[in-house]
Amino acid sequence: MTANSVWTIQRILQWTTQYFKIHHIEEARLDAELLLAHVLKKTRIYLYTNFEKILNKSELSEYHTLIEKRVQGLCVAALTGHKSFMGLDFYVNKNVLIPRPDTEEWVEKIIQRYRTVENFKILDLGTGSGAIVLSFLTYCIGAIAVGIDISDDALDVAKKNGVLLSLSERVEWRQGDFLKALKEGELFDGIFSNPPYIPTREIETLAKEVRHEPYLALDGGIDGLDFYRLLVNGAANHLKPGGFLAFEVGINQAKIVETMLQKTAFFTDFEIIKDLNGIERAIYCRKK
Repeated sequence: MTANSVWTIQRILQWTTQYFKIHHIEEARLDAELLLAHVLKKTRIYLYTNFEKILNKSELSEYHTLIEKRVQGLCVAALTGHKSFMGLDFYVNKNVLIPRPDTEEWVEKIIQRYRTVENFKILDLGTGSGAIVLSFLTYCIGAIAVGIDISDDALDVAKKNGVLLSLSERVEWRQGDFLKALKEGELFDGIFSNPPYIPTREIETLAKEVRHEPYLALDGGIDGLDFYRLLVNGAANHLKPGGFLAFEVGINQAKIVETMLQKTAFFTDFEIIKDLNGIERAIYCRKK
């Protein structure tokens, strides 16, 4: 791509799509459009109704920078600072795990169960961008929440999203190490978590886009189960009777973690929630 050529929207999208395909980017056309729309501060529809618009040098330079960063492995959301989750627009950056559609699927099912409940207090462990807890608060208007993360940088992102979604008054952000950040005897009606669950040795085998995300948000220990052990051993101490526990799991972890929970004899009403691809994606249960 040479700066002294005439680059229309149509031409540059065609060029970028082919360039991305050469670099094995799966959604080449979509990524090209999202990045260009971001540079032009327009919608994707605008691109299609203005195919003949010529990009200026400044736009070309910014777009070229984003193209190269995408090829290096940064995902579109990290480059644009935006990610849609549960129909909401979240600010994201390099300090948080990018919310994913697989998570969206199981969170939606939990929201549907509790949409009409009043005076409901929930906890989100490892809140990251705040996508899970803020989505729950958006659609469950009778709820308040606490969001915990060990990373101050991640909490800054969550706080910003709380402000953007006008939910700051209903959520308390707390820095701390998972359950250790809770006060003795502090109880909730529900606990969410999307904890790190990738076995340490497998992190280097992940896609480039994922490896660019915070290591702390990925590393689940030698077998990927470290944080589930913490949940199994401590979550019941912070749940009211009948309170729910809902959390994401990695591939082939659901049955193992469910058995761990069953052995405590604290929980009942177990459900393994599958995503649209039939993968066991999350576990839901309630305290007896």
